[in-house]
Amino acid sequence: MDFDLNDEQRLLQDSVERLMAERYDFEARKRFRAEPEGFSRGLWRLYAELGLLGLPFAEELGGFGGGPVETMIVMEAFGRALALEPYLATVVLGGGFLRHGGSKELQAELVPKLVAGDVILAFAHAERQSRYDLFDVATTARRDGAGYVLDGEKSIVLHGDSADTLFVTARLAGGRREREGIGLFLVDAKTPGLSRRGYPTQDGQRAAEITLSGVRVGPEALVGEAENALPLVERVVDEAIAALCAEAVGCMAEMHSLTVDYLKTRSQFGVPIGSFQVLQHRAVDMFVALEQARSMAMFATMMVQEENAAERAKAMRAAKVQVGRSVRFVGQQAIQLHGGVGMTMEYKVGHYFKRATMIDTLFGDADHHLTRLAEAGGLGI
Repeated sequence: MDFDLNDEQRLLQDSVERLMAERYDFEARKRFRAEPEGFSRGLWRLYAELGLLGLPFAEELGGFGGGPVETMIVMEAFGRALALEPYLATVVLGGGFLRHGGSKELQAELVPKLVAGDVILAFAHAERQSRYDLFDVATTARRDGAGYVLDGEKSIVLHGDSADTLFVTARLAGGRREREGIGLFLVDAKTPGLSRRGYPTQDGQRAAEITLSGVRVGPEALVGEAENALPLVERVVDEAIAALCAEAVGCMAEMHSLTVDYLKTRSQFGVPIGSFQVLQHRAVDMFVALEQARSMAMFATMMVQEENAAERAKAMRAAKVQVGRSVRFVGQQAIQLHGGVGMTMEYKVGHYFKRATMIDTLFGDADHHLTRLAEAGGLGI
């Protein structure tokens, strides 16, 4: 199996890494975080100009026809830079619903706007009681003539406070935890009855609590099959998990690099602490954990297009388990080896650990996915 990037992919990697190195140092990130939406609209437009927002979309829609490898390249670079822009929410999640479930008319309407950077999308799915179960949906969608009326609450909607349009899951039929009966709706954020409360998250990103009270939408708002949206949701979330694994690798790579540099420069007893063999061993253990996560992130990237949903899900769960374990180990070692400075808000290694820890919990932490993987009989390879 060939793991080497082709010429176009290497060019993409070089250009994204150079962009982030030039525009996204730690001080610049502080400024972007202080902006009203919690990220830089100027950089978002630059991403659009460079074609990053159009990578996964077909060329006839204004995209570049890229695949999971291209997404992996971008997300790893974003992880290294601790990027704040809503790439995951808009391009991976929102774009995934458009690509896999959107009608040709909907794609023709929204994809060009997304590619141009003119629209922010968000996925409103999690609820207070649902934890990591995608099928646990209490929000309801009641048929009203040709349209629908939505009622319910959604939690921790990534970039939900700045989104122009929301993909919302709501139950059309069945009990709260039944797999059947779930619908997916495209809702304009300005629709009467929809309110949102935005807030910063621990990792410097933004999220929102969304309340839907008698929100009326037309029949065209329904995305995919009525009462059978769960397979679509699971597929798009699998793609998001693969992207998050790549971002986590970027975070861990930077944590390891920062730690090694610190060991070389911090002196104790008149010598750099990196000269102590026990600390060298810890740095090596960090590197091993990083490379284990990198291998599983690549595995997730290769498996994300698998049409067999059960096999694809097992691959994503396995990747999430290893990445979650590696994130915890690498982050804890990085903080400890940095000593007191690693705990301060003024130094960036702690910010990487916060983001990496948040990645572990998004769409299920390592323990959750290990349990589900065991129930499914393991990878079987």
